[in-house]
Amino acid sequence: MLGRDNEPPYERPPLSKEYLAGDKPFERIMIRPPQFWADKNIDLQLQSAVAEVDPMAHEVVLTSGERIGYRKLIWAGGGDPRRLSCPGGNFKNVHSVRNKRDVDAIMAALESGAKKVAVIGGGYIGLEAAAVLRKLGCEVTLIEAMPRVLARVAGEDLSTFYQDEHRRQGVEILLETGVEALEGEDGLATSVTLTNGESVACDMAIVGIGIVPSVAPLIAAGAAGSNGVDVDVFCRTTLDDIYAIGDCAAHANPFADQAIIRLESVQNANDMANTVAKAIMGDKQPYHALPWFWSNQYDLRLQTAGLSLDFDATVLRGDPADRKFTVVYLKEGRPIAFDCVNNTKDYVQGRKLIESGVEAVDLDALADPEIPLKSLL
Repeated sequence: MLGRDNEPPYERPPLSKEYLAGDKPFERIMIRPPQFWADKNIDLQLQSAVAEVDPMAHEVVLTSGERIGYRKLIWAGGGDPRRLSCPGGNFKNVHSVRNKRDVDAIMAALESGAKKVAVIGGGYIGLEAAAVLRKLGCEVTLIEAMPRVLARVAGEDLSTFYQDEHRRQGVEILLETGVEALEGEDGLATSVTLTNGESVACDMAIVGIGIVPSVAPLIAAGAAGSNGVDVDVFCRTTLDDIYAIGDCAAHANPFADQAIIRLESVQNANDMANTVAKAIMGDKQPYHALPWFWSNQYDLRLQTAGLSLDFDATVLRGDPADRKFTVVYLKEGRPIAFDCVNNTKDYVQGRKLIESGVEAVDLDALADPEIPLKSLL
């Protein structure tokens, strides 16, 4: 098993939550203790990046020049943080949240006295980082180019709720605002110049504007793909004996009306891994797993089931003022996704409702939080 990281495999989601907050030490987010890999006869080669894939020779070529042969190759390369393209984007105190090294650098800056933080990007990574930084006593300004946070993944009800919550917690949120440049001295950013001409002072910046799928060696070797690398229902690429899983794998998703998408989630990576392992062992089972996600911010736990792509209506169950509610996304009367805030019961039953394939539900009953979702099956 080859990995670019210098640490044994670990969970990535806690990086922007419990690990950054100091609530979980690194040992608690490791997938297995280091000795596990050796005990299972897994040759774990860290700090080993693949520069080239040779599908004819069935070999991968590392950046060191070493060639490693394979009978089957599973590409779980994930992605690299999308960088700012503006001047100053490479200052030393401009950070991403993608691996342990990134977060360790943020924590070191905080320990050295950084207090004013500019968070660029109002997706889940940006919002989670902002929540932790406020908990740690930082002054936080969040800058989002879209008209609302979470605009690409959620409806207005959820966006408005989280905007209001972060502002209540002391985060300054600037919407419909782009970044023109970062200004600084001695290699460190000291302010962010906005597209409206204003400036935000900072001791460091955290950028959460998405990822670029890490698939260049596969594409160069001839694999099909435009947004990531294309895979079929068994997660096979168009190259013989090469599979791809996780964030970088573009697939026709059954819960998105077979649209070709990439899913950046632990669920997707785990379930695709199961699909590939079974296929290699001769038990071919097409990938068919309901997407789910979660986010922890302050005392709020968001659990999402399904994909809200192309929804045409929403139903609000409960009152956001109670800090426990659900947003239901529908397409032609069919529930396709649930965003559940502090509402695990709706999340569990909403998953079953989507998986049932129910074509239509009673909208009045759906909107009544006193009526269990399971009664609509």
